[in-house]
This record gives sequence, structure tokens and C-alpha cells, in this order.
Amino acid sequence: MTGTEFGVPGIQPVVEPVTYWVLYDDGSSGRIESTTGEPTLTSPGRLVTEAEYQARVDELTAANDAHVAEIEAADKERQRQDYEALIASGLPEATAARLSGYEVPQEES
Repeated sequence: MTGTEFGVPGIQPVVEPVTYWVLYDDGSSGRIESTTGEPTLTSPGRLVTEAEYQARVDELTAANDAHVAEIEAADKERQRQDYEALIASGLPEATAARLSGYEVPQEES
């Protein structure tokens, strides 16, 4: 196209972007949309298929979910220990629970 197809010199048709998926050497991943062809990566890495990209994103998501679960479990354990220490110091259970953030399990009837 010469740019005059629309009757106005210099006007070019809109080009649909093409999506490229990247796995970087630092372990991160990325998605790049380009209308000018294959992108030049600014960090060390390689272009991959969408399936490879999605597999890496799934790995990162699973690792993040596991890390969050570990943090939450550690927080609950710390709250339980704080709760028990507050009770041992003579505070009422309700006050100890409120101060520690510990959720006392409800006994089943």
C-alpha cells in the first residue's frame, strides 16, 4: 500500500496487533502485542509459544498460591500462640482472642 488507498496521502490502514509470548531468563514471563513485527527483547529471554507461556504462568501462579498459603498458616499459628500466651497471662478468652486476632474454633454441639 502506498498510503493513498484512502484518498489521503500518508494515511495508513490500521494493522491488527500480533501477540508474542516471552519467557525471560530471570524466570518471569511476558506478553507483547506488536503491530510492527517480531519485537526486540530489552531483557535476556526468548519468544515462546502461547502454550509454553501459559505453562510458565500456571507454574508461577501455583508457586504464589503455595507461598500465600504458607504465610497464612504461619500467621494463624502466631495468632494461636499469642492467644494462648494472653490467656496464660490472665486475660479473659474473649479479650485474648480479640487482641491476638485468633479465631477460636467453635465447639460442635
